[in-house]
Amino acid sequence: MKKNMGTLDKGIRVIMAAIFTYLYFSGTVKGTFGYVLLAFGVVFLLTSLVSFCPLYTLLGINTCERK
Repeated sequence: MKKNMGTLDKGIRVIMAAIFTYLYFSGTVKGTFGYVLLAFGVVFLLTSLVSFCPLYTLLGINTCERK
């Protein structure tokens, strides 16, 4: 897997994952939508940890800084 996510992109994803997790566990979002939001949070966190987004590959997007 070639890295395709930059630092800003990863930071935004971690923040979004934290927000989604907070919304779910605080009870603000419940039911099916809560589970979907939590799943998105997990995906955002995992993709930011490995610096690779499969969707970016399909769309030809690369936010990683070039060396």
